[in-house]
Amino acid sequence: MKQFNIPALDRSMQGAIQQKIDNLNKPKGSLGRLEQLAMQVCLIQQTLSPSLNHPCHLLLGGDHGIEREGVSVSPREVTWQQMVNFTRGGGGVNMFCRQHGFKLRIVDVGVDHDLSAVPGIIQRKIARGTKNFLYEPAMSEAEMEEALQVGCDLADDCANEGCQVLSIGEMGIGNTSPSSIWLHLFANIPLKECIGAGSGLDAPGIQHKYEVLRQAVERSTFNAQRPAFNTCTEILRYFGGFEMIAAIGAMLRAAELRMVVLVDGFIMTACAMAAIQWFPSVEHYMVFTHCGDEKGHRLMLDFLGADPLLHLGLKLGEGTGALCAFPIIDSAVRMVNEMNNFHDAHITKYFDL
Repeated sequence: MKQFNIPALDRSMQGAIQQKIDNLNKPKGSLGRLEQLAMQVCLIQQTLSPSLNHPCHLLLGGDHGIEREGVSVSPREVTWQQMVNFTRGGGGVNMFCRQHGFKLRIVDVGVDHDLSAVPGIIQRKIARGTKNFLYEPAMSEAEMEEALQVGCDLADDCANEGCQVLSIGEMGIGNTSPSSIWLHLFANIPLKECIGAGSGLDAPGIQHKYEVLRQAVERSTFNAQRPAFNTCTEILRYFGGFEMIAAIGAMLRAAELRMVVLVDGFIMTACAMAAIQWFPSVEHYMVFTHCGDEKGHRLMLDFLGADPLLHLGLKLGEGTGALCAFPIIDSAVRMVNEMNNFHDAHITKYFDL
């Protein structure tokens, strides 16, 4: 399985960074979370003058075999229809990318539709959707490797253009199901607590979703034809989606390249959780941007000890929450670069550092 070399943050500059932040002409600590974000970005980039050049957003599309079991109120054709819509600029992700100056890449990693003739979609299709994990693993080891490589290649493409901040979103009907199972297995939280309405299930629909996912976990765990879950990657391969594995690859490669990684909602937080389980140091490069309205997202964030920037009741996906939060990170970087200090502003510093 592909390996990554993600170093822990070098904190030798931390004292100098903190001194610069504390000497800005403001009461010490008065800009709160912005000061923490500025410290994180400075440490990621190993500089006293950070930047967020050429922000990029990856929109990864893929379908899920488990959708065939009626676990989503939305039919699977919505995946490809929305992918086409994104190429026309009509999605929420398009609007927020335009607003905040992100370059958008729309990528078919595993959509169950022929999108090869659609201009504006990057063709990296591994298969037309994953297999149904109620009965068998979602993907083979080779397919998982390929999905990871797709994510790595996309992160490299962004880096080659000068990208310093990477946001990732997804489009895949049914992908709250693998996310719920990952939360259940990685965090040891009862499965029922991990399952929500997704794109709009009612109470009976949620109960049906629970029964399907419960059976899937039980069958996979006790299936004599495959080994037990002895590694993180086995869990990812058995239940994941192609777009989710590609997102993990992009996150891990972006951290290797010292990018700031913006983590979106329930699906992308599940991918971040999996990436952290696999390579714990990747967490230092992540900013958890919001707490969404999908049941389980708060549990996932609590498990990670993550303090999200926004609480707006979002549950659209596509990376829209991460894009909405970007101006806050931008403000933190502008603070450390553009605010005057006490000495240059000729203001009496009335506290000790």
